[in-house]
Amino acid sequence: MTRPVFAVVGHPNKGKSSIVATLAGDESVAISALPGTTAAAREYPMVVDGETLYVLIDTPGFQRAREALEWMQAQSGSSVDRPDIVRRFVEQHRQDERFAAECRLLAPLLEGAGILYVVDGSRPFGDEYEAEMEILRWTGQPSLALINMIGSGDYRGEWQKALGQFFRIVRVFNAMNADFDKRVQLLLAFGQLREDWRPALERAVQALQAEQALRRSLAARLIAECLAAMIVHRRRQAVPDTAPGEPLREQLRAAYRRDLVSMENDCRRQVEQVYHYRHLQRQEALVEVLDADLFAAQTWRLFGLTRQQLVATGGLGGAAAGGVVDVAVGGHSLLLGTGIGALIGGISAWATADRVADIKLLGRPLGGQELSVGPMRNINFPYVVLGRALWHQRMVEDRTHASRAPLEIAAVPGALQVAGLQQRKSLEKIFAALRKQAALEPALLDRLSASIEGLMQAGDTAPP
Repeated sequence: MTRPVFAVVGHPNKGKSSIVATLAGDESVAISALPGTTAAAREYPMVVDGETLYVLIDTPGFQRAREALEWMQAQSGSSVDRPDIVRRFVEQHRQDERFAAECRLLAPLLEGAGILYVVDGSRPFGDEYEAEMEILRWTGQPSLALINMIGSGDYRGEWQKALGQFFRIVRVFNAMNADFDKRVQLLLAFGQLREDWRPALERAVQALQAEQALRRSLAARLIAECLAAMIVHRRRQAVPDTAPGEPLREQLRAAYRRDLVSMENDCRRQVEQVYHYRHLQRQEALVEVLDADLFAAQTWRLFGLTRQQLVATGGLGGAAAGGVVDVAVGGHSLLLGTGIGALIGGISAWATADRVADIKLLGRPLGGQELSVGPMRNINFPYVVLGRALWHQRMVEDRTHASRAPLEIAAVPGALQVAGLQQRKSLEKIFAALRKQAALEPALLDRLSASIEGLMQAGDTAPP
Protein backbone atom coordinates (compact mmCIF):
# COMPACT_ATOMS: atom_id res chain seq x y z
CA MET A 1 0.00 0.00 0.00
CA THR A 2 1.18 3.55 -0.79
CA ARG A 3 -0.77 5.05 2.12
CA PRO A 4 -1.21 3.93 5.74
CA VAL A 5 -4.33 1.83 6.22
CA PHE A 6 -5.33 0.51 9.63
CA ALA A 7 -8.00 -2.10 10.32
CA VAL A 8 -9.51 -1.71 13.79
CA VAL A 9 -10.20 -5.26 14.96
CA GLY A 10 -11.09 -7.15 18.11
CA HIS A 11 -13.83 -8.79 20.15
CA PRO A 12 -17.41 -7.44 19.81
CA ASN A 13 -18.33 -4.49 22.04
CA LYS A 14 -14.80 -3.50 23.01
CA GLY A 15 -14.95 0.00 21.56
CA LYS A 16 -13.65 -0.53 18.03
CA SER A 17 -16.17 1.84 16.45
CA SER A 18 -15.54 4.37 19.21
CA ILE A 19 -11.84 4.34 18.36
CA VAL A 20 -12.66 4.88 14.68
CA ALA A 21 -15.10 7.72 15.42
CA THR A 22 -12.57 9.49 17.64
CA LEU A 23 -9.60 9.17 15.29
CA ALA A 24 -11.63 9.92 12.16
CA GLY A 25 -13.52 12.81 13.80
CA ASP A 26 -16.72 11.41 12.33
CA GLU A 27 -20.01 11.36 14.28
CA SER A 28 -21.64 9.20 11.58
CA VAL A 29 -19.80 6.09 12.80
CA ALA A 30 -22.45 3.76 14.25
CA ILE A 31 -21.87 3.07 17.95
CA SER A 32 -24.09 0.86 20.08
CA ALA A 33 -23.96 -1.30 23.19
CA LEU A 34 -25.56 -4.10 21.17
CA PRO A 35 -23.13 -6.66 19.70
CA GLY A 36 -23.00 -6.92 15.94
CA THR A 37 -23.66 -3.24 15.23
CA THR A 38 -20.73 -3.25 12.78
CA ALA A 39 -21.70 -5.98 10.32
CA ALA A 40 -19.41 -5.00 7.43
CA ALA A 41 -16.03 -3.35 7.05
CA ARG A 42 -16.25 0.37 6.26
CA GLU A 43 -13.45 2.77 5.36
CA TYR A 44 -12.97 6.25 6.86
CA PRO A 45 -10.24 8.14 4.98
CA MET A 46 -8.56 11.30 6.20
CA VAL A 47 -8.31 13.57 3.15
CA VAL A 48 -6.42 16.89 3.17
CA ASP A 49 -6.13 19.00 0.01
CA GLY A 50 -7.25 16.06 -2.08
CA GLU A 51 -4.64 13.69 -0.64
CA THR A 52 -5.64 10.70 1.49
CA LEU A 53 -3.13 10.68 4.34
CA TYR A 54 -4.43 7.57 6.08
CA VAL A 55 -7.47 5.28 6.18
CA LEU A 56 -9.21 3.68 9.15
CA ILE A 57 -11.34 0.58 8.60
CA ASP A 58 -14.07 -0.30 11.07
CA THR A 59 -14.56 -4.07 11.10
CA PRO A 60 -16.95 -6.62 12.65
CA GLY A 61 -15.86 -8.34 15.85
CA PHE A 62 -14.47 -11.87 16.04
CA GLN A 63 -17.22 -14.46 16.48
CA ARG A 64 -15.57 -17.90 16.16
CA ALA A 65 -11.89 -17.21 16.60
CA ARG A 66 -11.09 -20.55 18.28
CA GLU A 67 -12.73 -22.59 15.51
CA ALA A 68 -11.02 -20.49 12.85
CA LEU A 69 -7.63 -20.94 14.52
CA GLU A 70 -8.16 -24.67 14.83
CA TRP A 71 -8.80 -24.88 11.08
CA MET A 72 -5.64 -22.88 10.36
CA GLN A 73 -3.49 -24.94 12.73
CA ALA A 74 -4.68 -28.13 11.06
CA GLN A 75 -3.38 -26.78 7.73
CA SER A 76 -0.09 -25.43 9.06
CA GLY A 77 3.27 -26.95 8.29
CA SER A 78 5.65 -24.06 8.90
CA SER A 79 5.48 -20.55 10.30
CA VAL A 80 6.51 -19.31 6.85
CA ASP A 81 3.19 -20.59 5.47
CA ARG A 82 0.97 -18.91 8.04
CA PRO A 83 -0.01 -15.75 6.07
CA ASP A 84 -0.96 -17.95 3.12
CA ILE A 85 -3.01 -20.21 5.39
CA VAL A 86 -4.96 -17.20 6.68
CA ARG A 87 -5.59 -16.18 3.08
CA ARG A 88 -6.72 -19.70 2.23
CA PHE A 89 -9.10 -19.68 5.19
CA VAL A 90 -10.78 -16.49 3.95
CA GLU A 91 -11.02 -17.77 0.38
CA GLN A 92 -12.59 -21.08 1.43
CA HIS A 93 -15.00 -19.65 4.04
CA ARG A 94 -16.06 -16.43 2.35
CA GLN A 95 -19.58 -17.80 1.78
CA ASP A 96 -19.76 -19.61 5.11
CA GLU A 97 -22.06 -17.67 7.47
CA ARG A 98 -20.36 -19.22 10.50
CA PHE A 99 -17.14 -17.32 9.71
CA ALA A 100 -18.62 -14.23 8.01
CA ALA A 101 -17.23 -11.86 10.66
CA GLU A 102 -13.75 -13.43 10.59
CA CYS A 103 -13.56 -13.23 6.80
CA ARG A 104 -14.69 -9.59 6.71
CA LEU A 105 -12.23 -8.42 9.34
CA LEU A 106 -9.31 -10.41 7.91
CA ALA A 107 -9.85 -9.26 4.30
CA PRO A 108 -8.28 -5.77 4.71
CA LEU A 109 -5.33 -7.29 6.59
CA LEU A 110 -4.65 -9.61 3.67
CA GLU A 111 -4.61 -6.52 1.44
CA GLY A 112 -1.88 -4.91 3.56
CA ALA A 113 -3.66 -2.99 6.33
CA GLY A 114 -1.96 -2.57 9.68
CA ILE A 115 -3.63 -3.97 12.78
CA LEU A 116 -5.16 -1.92 15.61
CA TYR A 117 -6.34 -4.54 18.07
CA VAL A 118 -8.77 -3.12 20.64
CA VAL A 119 -9.52 -4.63 24.06
CA ASP A 120 -11.51 -3.43 27.07
CA GLY A 121 -9.06 -2.77 29.89
CA SER A 122 -11.86 -2.44 32.44
CA ARG A 123 -12.54 -6.21 32.19
CA PRO A 124 -10.14 -9.07 33.02
CA PHE A 125 -8.05 -10.79 30.39
CA GLY A 126 -9.42 -14.19 29.30
CA ASP A 127 -8.10 -17.16 27.33
CA GLU A 128 -10.71 -16.58 24.61
CA TYR A 129 -8.68 -13.57 23.39
CA GLU A 130 -5.55 -15.64 22.70
CA ALA A 131 -7.09 -17.22 19.61
CA GLU A 132 -7.84 -13.76 18.18
CA MET A 133 -4.34 -12.50 18.87
CA GLU A 134 -2.76 -15.63 17.41
CA ILE A 135 -4.75 -15.32 14.18
CA LEU A 136 -3.70 -11.68 13.89
CA ARG A 137 -0.07 -12.66 14.43
CA TRP A 138 -0.37 -15.26 11.64
CA THR A 139 -1.27 -12.51 9.14
CA GLY A 140 2.25 -11.09 9.48
CA GLN A 141 0.97 -7.50 9.40
CA PRO A 142 2.42 -4.71 11.59
CA SER A 143 0.30 -4.43 14.70
CA LEU A 144 -0.52 -2.19 17.64
CA ALA A 145 -2.81 -2.99 20.58
CA LEU A 146 -5.04 -0.42 22.25
CA ILE A 147 -6.37 -0.91 25.78
CA ASN A 148 -9.65 0.97 25.71
CA MET A 149 -10.89 1.83 29.23
CA ILE A 150 -14.67 1.46 28.84
CA GLY A 151 -15.92 0.71 32.37
CA SER A 152 -14.82 1.46 35.92
CA GLY A 153 -12.61 -1.63 36.42
CA ASP A 154 -8.88 -1.48 35.85
CA TYR A 155 -7.06 -4.55 34.53
CA ARG A 156 -4.45 -2.73 32.48
CA GLY A 157 -1.57 -4.56 34.15
CA GLU A 158 -2.59 -8.06 33.11
CA TRP A 159 -3.63 -6.88 29.65
CA GLN A 160 -0.26 -5.25 29.07
CA LYS A 161 1.53 -8.48 30.01
CA ALA A 162 -0.61 -10.55 27.63
CA LEU A 163 -0.66 -8.11 24.73
CA GLY A 164 3.08 -7.50 24.94
CA GLN A 165 3.65 -11.09 23.83
CA PHE A 166 1.75 -10.58 20.59
CA PHE A 167 2.03 -6.90 19.62
CA ARG A 168 4.95 -4.60 18.97
CA ILE A 169 3.29 -1.55 20.59
CA VAL A 170 0.70 -1.48 23.40
CA ARG A 171 -1.05 1.76 24.37
CA VAL A 172 -3.83 2.74 26.78
CA PHE A 173 -6.38 4.90 24.98
CA ASN A 174 -9.84 5.97 26.14
CA ALA A 175 -11.86 6.76 23.04
CA MET A 176 -14.48 8.70 25.00
CA ASN A 177 -12.27 11.30 26.65
CA ALA A 178 -9.00 11.35 24.70
CA ASP A 179 -8.01 14.97 24.17
CA PHE A 180 -6.51 16.27 20.97
CA ASP A 181 -2.90 15.76 22.06
CA LYS A 182 -3.52 12.10 22.92
CA ARG A 183 -5.04 11.50 19.49
CA VAL A 184 -2.01 13.09 17.84
CA GLN A 185 0.41 10.97 19.90
CA LEU A 186 -1.44 7.83 18.87
CA LEU A 187 -1.12 8.72 15.19
CA LEU A 188 2.61 9.24 15.65
CA ALA A 189 2.79 5.80 17.28
CA PHE A 190 1.21 4.33 14.14
CA GLY A 191 4.23 5.61 12.24
CA GLN A 192 6.45 3.26 14.26
CA LEU A 193 4.75 0.22 12.70
CA ARG A 194 6.23 0.80 9.23
CA GLU A 195 8.94 3.23 8.29
CA ASP A 196 7.39 4.09 4.92
CA TRP A 197 4.15 5.13 6.67
CA ARG A 198 5.83 7.69 8.91
CA PRO A 199 6.02 10.66 6.46
CA ALA A 200 2.29 10.45 5.64
CA LEU A 201 1.36 10.21 9.31
CA GLU A 202 3.57 13.15 10.24
CA ARG A 203 1.87 15.18 7.50
CA ALA A 204 -1.47 14.03 8.90
CA VAL A 205 -0.52 15.29 12.36
CA GLN A 206 0.58 18.65 10.97
CA ALA A 207 -2.67 18.92 9.02
CA LEU A 208 -4.74 18.06 12.11
CA GLN A 209 -2.90 20.65 14.21
CA ALA A 210 -3.45 23.32 11.56
CA GLU A 211 -7.11 22.34 11.28
CA GLN A 212 -7.56 22.52 15.05
CA ALA A 213 -6.08 26.03 15.13
CA LEU A 214 -8.32 27.08 12.26
CA ARG A 215 -11.41 25.70 13.99
CA ARG A 216 -10.61 27.67 17.13
CA SER A 217 -10.11 30.83 15.09
CA LEU A 218 -13.41 30.30 13.26
CA ALA A 219 -15.22 29.64 16.53
CA ALA A 220 -13.78 32.83 18.03
CA ARG A 221 -15.00 34.81 15.01
CA LEU A 222 -18.49 33.31 15.24
CA ILE A 223 -18.70 34.14 18.95
CA ALA A 224 -17.44 37.68 18.31
CA GLU A 225 -20.02 38.30 15.60
CA CYS A 226 -22.81 36.89 17.75
CA LEU A 227 -21.82 38.83 20.86
CA ALA A 228 -21.49 42.10 18.96
CA ALA A 229 -24.84 41.57 17.25
CA MET A 230 -26.49 40.89 20.61
CA ILE A 231 -25.06 44.08 22.12
CA VAL A 232 -26.24 46.39 19.32
CA HIS A 233 -29.54 44.59 18.65
CA ARG A 234 -32.73 46.66 18.66
CA ARG A 235 -36.36 45.78 18.27
CA ARG A 236 -39.09 48.26 17.42
CA GLN A 237 -42.84 48.06 17.30
CA ALA A 238 -45.46 50.53 16.09
CA VAL A 239 -47.92 51.72 18.72
CA PRO A 240 -51.56 51.60 17.59
CA ASP A 241 -53.71 54.40 18.93
CA THR A 242 -55.97 51.89 20.69
CA ALA A 243 -53.21 49.72 22.23
CA PRO A 244 -52.67 49.93 26.02
CA GLY A 245 -49.14 51.02 26.82
CA GLU A 246 -47.84 48.61 29.48
CA PRO A 247 -48.94 45.28 27.89
CA LEU A 248 -47.30 46.38 24.64
CA ARG A 249 -44.10 47.20 26.49
CA GLU A 250 -44.03 43.78 28.11
CA GLN A 251 -44.61 42.08 24.76
CA LEU A 252 -41.76 44.05 23.22
CA ARG A 253 -39.44 43.28 26.12
CA ALA A 254 -40.23 39.53 25.83
CA ALA A 255 -39.67 39.60 22.07
CA TYR A 256 -36.33 41.35 22.59
CA ARG A 257 -35.20 38.63 25.00
CA ARG A 258 -36.30 35.91 22.58
CA ASP A 259 -34.23 37.56 19.87
CA LEU A 260 -31.11 37.42 22.03
CA VAL A 261 -31.69 33.81 23.07
CA SER A 262 -32.20 32.83 19.42
CA MET A 263 -28.94 34.55 18.45
CA GLU A 264 -27.08 32.64 21.15
CA ASN A 265 -28.56 29.30 20.09
CA ASP A 266 -27.70 29.96 16.43
CA CYS A 267 -24.12 30.70 17.46
CA ARG A 268 -23.90 27.41 19.36
CA ARG A 269 -25.08 25.43 16.36
CA GLN A 270 -22.52 27.14 14.12
CA VAL A 271 -19.68 26.47 16.58
CA GLU A 272 -20.71 22.81 16.77
CA GLN A 273 -20.62 22.58 12.97
CA VAL A 274 -17.10 24.03 12.94
CA TYR A 275 -16.08 20.96 14.98
CA HIS A 276 -18.04 18.61 12.69
CA TYR A 277 -21.00 18.12 15.04
CA ARG A 278 -24.02 18.61 12.85
CA HIS A 279 -26.62 16.76 14.90
CA LEU A 280 -25.44 17.36 18.45
CA GLN A 281 -28.43 19.29 19.73
CA ARG A 282 -30.97 16.91 18.25
CA GLN A 283 -29.23 13.86 19.69
CA GLU A 284 -28.38 15.18 23.12
CA ALA A 285 -29.34 17.73 25.70
CA LEU A 286 -26.78 20.41 26.49
CA VAL A 287 -25.48 20.89 29.99
CA GLU A 288 -28.26 22.08 32.26
CA VAL A 289 -26.80 25.51 32.97
CA LEU A 290 -26.40 26.21 29.26
CA ASP A 291 -30.02 25.31 28.72
CA ALA A 292 -31.04 27.58 31.58
CA ASP A 293 -32.50 30.98 30.85
CA LEU A 294 -29.89 33.39 29.55
CA PHE A 295 -31.39 35.97 31.88
CA ALA A 296 -31.62 33.81 35.01
CA ALA A 297 -29.87 35.14 38.12
CA GLN A 298 -27.88 31.87 38.49
CA THR A 299 -26.54 32.24 34.96
CA TRP A 300 -25.30 35.74 35.70
CA ARG A 301 -23.59 34.66 38.91
CA LEU A 302 -21.79 31.81 37.11
CA PHE A 303 -20.67 33.62 33.97
CA GLY A 304 -20.65 37.35 34.67
CA LEU A 305 -17.85 39.33 36.29
CA THR A 306 -17.99 40.23 39.96
CA ARG A 307 -18.68 43.83 40.95
CA GLN A 308 -15.04 44.27 41.92
CA GLN A 309 -13.89 42.89 38.56
CA LEU A 310 -16.21 45.24 36.70
CA VAL A 311 -14.86 48.22 38.64
CA ALA A 312 -11.25 47.20 38.03
CA THR A 313 -11.99 46.52 34.37
CA GLY A 314 -13.48 49.96 33.89
CA GLY A 315 -17.04 48.97 33.12
CA LEU A 316 -18.50 50.71 36.18
CA GLY A 317 -15.78 53.29 36.63
CA GLY A 318 -15.94 54.46 33.03
CA ALA A 319 -19.69 54.83 33.25
CA ALA A 320 -19.37 56.82 36.46
CA ALA A 321 -16.97 59.23 34.85
CA GLY A 322 -19.65 60.01 32.30
CA GLY A 323 -22.19 60.67 35.03
CA VAL A 324 -24.68 57.99 33.98
CA VAL A 325 -24.75 54.28 34.58
CA ASP A 326 -27.46 52.52 32.60
CA VAL A 327 -27.87 49.16 34.27
CA ALA A 328 -31.66 49.25 34.15
CA VAL A 329 -32.12 48.90 37.90
CA GLY A 330 -35.85 49.06 38.44
CA GLY A 331 -36.21 50.19 34.85
CA HIS A 332 -34.33 53.49 35.36
CA SER A 333 -30.80 54.70 34.71
CA LEU A 334 -28.95 55.86 37.81
CA LEU A 335 -27.56 59.39 37.95
CA LEU A 336 -24.49 59.17 40.13
CA GLY A 337 -21.51 61.20 41.14
CA THR A 338 -17.99 60.41 40.01
CA GLY A 339 -16.91 58.77 43.28
CA ILE A 340 -16.26 55.05 43.01
CA GLY A 341 -17.41 54.50 46.58
CA ALA A 342 -20.76 56.13 45.88
CA LEU A 343 -21.03 54.09 42.72
CA ILE A 344 -20.47 50.77 44.51
CA GLY A 345 -22.91 51.65 47.24
CA GLY A 346 -25.54 52.92 44.87
CA ILE A 347 -25.91 49.94 42.56
CA SER A 348 -27.77 47.26 44.44
CA ALA A 349 -28.55 45.16 41.38
CA TRP A 350 -25.38 45.65 39.37
CA ALA A 351 -25.60 42.17 37.79
CA THR A 352 -29.31 41.47 37.65
CA ALA A 353 -30.89 40.31 34.45
CA ASP A 354 -34.42 41.41 35.31
CA ARG A 355 -34.34 44.50 33.13
CA VAL A 356 -31.73 44.28 30.40
CA ALA A 357 -32.56 47.41 28.40
CA ASP A 358 -34.81 50.44 28.60
CA ILE A 359 -37.86 50.79 26.37
CA LYS A 360 -38.27 54.18 24.72
CA LEU A 361 -41.22 55.81 23.01
CA LEU A 362 -40.17 57.35 19.69
CA GLY A 363 -41.87 59.38 16.99
CA ARG A 364 -42.11 57.83 13.52
CA PRO A 365 -41.08 59.76 10.37
CA LEU A 366 -44.48 59.17 8.73
CA GLY A 367 -46.47 59.96 11.85
CA GLY A 368 -47.53 58.01 14.86
CA GLN A 369 -45.34 56.47 17.53
CA GLU A 370 -43.30 53.31 18.09
CA LEU A 371 -41.70 51.59 21.02
CA SER A 372 -37.98 50.73 20.79
CA VAL A 373 -35.90 48.45 22.98
CA GLY A 374 -32.14 48.11 22.73
CA PRO A 375 -29.26 48.32 22.28
CA MET A 376 -28.08 46.38 25.33
CA ARG A 377 -26.88 48.74 28.06
CA ASN A 378 -26.35 46.32 30.91
CA ILE A 379 -22.62 46.44 31.54
CA ASN A 380 -22.34 42.82 32.68
CA PHE A 381 -24.37 41.30 29.84
CA PRO A 382 -21.43 40.86 27.38
CA TYR A 383 -19.43 38.96 29.99
CA VAL A 384 -22.35 36.65 30.73
CA VAL A 385 -22.80 35.83 27.04
CA LEU A 386 -19.06 35.48 26.46
CA GLY A 387 -18.59 33.23 29.50
CA ARG A 388 -21.35 30.91 28.30
CA ALA A 389 -19.96 30.88 24.75
CA LEU A 390 -16.43 30.04 25.94
CA TRP A 391 -17.75 27.22 28.11
CA HIS A 392 -19.75 25.75 25.25
CA GLN A 393 -16.81 26.02 22.81
CA ARG A 394 -14.47 24.34 25.30
CA MET A 395 -16.85 21.42 25.80
CA VAL A 396 -17.33 20.93 22.07
CA GLU A 397 -13.59 21.17 21.35
CA ASP A 398 -12.71 18.63 24.06
CA ARG A 399 -15.47 16.22 23.10
CA THR A 400 -14.64 13.16 20.99
CA HIS A 401 -16.85 12.02 18.13
CA ALA A 402 -17.27 8.68 19.86
CA SER A 403 -19.34 10.21 22.64
CA ARG A 404 -23.10 9.80 22.41
CA ALA A 405 -23.82 10.93 25.99
CA PRO A 406 -24.99 14.39 27.09
CA LEU A 407 -22.34 17.07 27.28
CA GLU A 408 -20.85 17.08 30.76
CA ILE A 409 -18.16 19.02 32.54
CA ALA A 410 -17.13 18.94 36.19
CA ALA A 411 -16.76 22.66 36.84
CA VAL A 412 -17.07 26.03 35.18
CA PRO A 413 -13.87 26.75 33.24
CA GLY A 414 -12.40 30.07 34.32
CA ALA A 415 -11.43 31.66 31.00
CA LEU A 416 -12.74 35.06 32.09
CA GLN A 417 -11.48 34.59 35.64
CA VAL A 418 -7.94 33.60 34.62
CA ALA A 419 -7.85 36.41 32.08
CA GLY A 420 -5.53 39.21 33.13
CA LEU A 421 -6.78 42.65 34.03
CA GLN A 422 -5.42 44.08 30.80
CA GLN A 423 -7.35 41.48 28.80
CA ARG A 424 -10.56 42.46 30.55
CA LYS A 425 -9.84 46.17 30.11
CA SER A 426 -9.30 45.58 26.40
CA LEU A 427 -12.62 43.75 26.21
CA GLU A 428 -14.44 46.55 28.05
CA LYS A 429 -13.14 49.13 25.59
CA ILE A 430 -14.53 47.03 22.75
CA PHE A 431 -17.87 46.57 24.50
CA ALA A 432 -18.11 50.29 25.24
CA ALA A 433 -17.44 51.09 21.59
CA LEU A 434 -20.06 48.58 20.48
CA ARG A 435 -22.70 50.14 22.73
CA LYS A 436 -22.27 53.40 20.83
CA GLN A 437 -22.61 51.84 17.37
CA ALA A 438 -25.68 51.42 15.22
CA ALA A 439 -23.78 49.09 12.86
CA LEU A 440 -20.85 46.77 13.41
CA GLU A 441 -17.42 47.96 12.33
CA PRO A 442 -15.22 45.18 10.83
CA ALA A 443 -12.13 46.47 12.63
CA LEU A 444 -13.92 46.27 15.98
CA LEU A 445 -15.04 42.71 15.21
CA ASP A 446 -11.46 41.80 14.35
CA ARG A 447 -10.27 43.08 17.75
CA LEU A 448 -13.03 41.25 19.58
CA SER A 449 -12.35 38.01 17.71
CA ALA A 450 -8.62 38.19 18.51
CA SER A 451 -9.39 38.85 22.19
CA ILE A 452 -11.76 35.88 22.36
CA GLU A 453 -9.19 33.59 20.73
CA GLY A 454 -6.70 34.75 23.37
CA LEU A 455 -9.20 33.84 26.09
CA MET A 456 -9.56 30.37 24.57
CA GLN A 457 -5.81 29.92 24.86
CA ALA A 458 -5.92 31.18 28.45
CA GLY A 459 -8.63 28.59 29.12
CA ASP A 460 -6.17 25.86 28.10
CA THR A 461 -4.22 26.54 31.29
CA ALA A 462 -7.27 27.07 33.53
CA PRO A 463 -7.92 24.48 36.26
CA PRO A 464 -10.24 21.68 35.08
